[in-house]
Amino acid sequence: MKKITHILFALTASFVSLVSLADVHIKADVVYGHKDGMALVYDVITPEDANGAAVVFMVSGGWFSRWAPPENRAQQFAYYLDAGFTLIPVHHGSAPRYHVPDAYSDVSRAIRHIKLSAQQHGIDPDRIGVTGGSAGGHLSLMVGLDADAGDPNSDDVVMQQDNSVAAVVAYFPPVDLRPLAGPGSWSERFPALNFDPEKAESISPILHADPDDPPTLLIHGDADELVPISASQIMQAEFEKQSVVSDFITISGAGHGFRGDDAVRAANASVAWFKQYLLDGGSSVSD
Repeated sequence: MKKITHILFALTASFVSLVSLADVHIKADVVYGHKDGMALVYDVITPEDANGAAVVFMVSGGWFSRWAPPENRAQQFAYYLDAGFTLIPVHHGSAPRYHVPDAYSDVSRAIRHIKLSAQQHGIDPDRIGVTGGSAGGHLSLMVGLDADAGDPNSDDVVMQQDNSVAAVVAYFPPVDLRPLAGPGSWSERFPALNFDPEKAESISPILHADPDDPPTLLIHGDADELVPISASQIMQAEFEKQSVVSDFITISGAGHGFRGDDAVRAANASVAWFKQYLLDGGSSVSD
């Protein structure tokens, strides 16, 4: 068992959260696939009073997927653990070597592997939520909006598994990659965007919403200069058009990442959303 003490810690998604004491069991570096001879991994962090539901965190900022000790993740996201959720940070093939389509392919496979291995992880495969910020928010939306039933004819048992999730919380996500993909100023800053622009439609969440999508919460600061709040506004409008259960919280004055009270508000909203849709099946969170 790992003892997690009170600490103020910066999240991978660029915000901070005051976390509380928790006893957790850590299963580190679970291999969900291989790429170019390298293992793709996730961690499983289980609280003492696990409720059987899981929150999958997309470890991605600018589609860089930086490794950190799972103990650090437990500190960063103790609010999920305190609520009884098993936390599963997923690492994908990272920029600059790999691009956005590669990252999405990886995390999609990770969801399949998690569901296939749900009994071993002590979770219900039908009560899995996904979350992330910025690039991680983009990947979370894609996982939620682009699920499929798996390929029963695949020789790979993982790919036979469906990759659907039951709820999504996305922080300040880019939702339309069509203006960003390919060579240019964006890919100079974020090399994962230097991919064939013709593939951008297939990984732009704004083009994938439909009535079967899981309940989705968007949280965005209205002073975000990197990913303007208009990204979440148009995503929410599309959810409403498609009759997707959704909610949109604006953090007044916040930029690309939350601090202090803003971070606490966002964390509380995220926990409430997952409680409602992974545990209770309740109605939307009010702003």
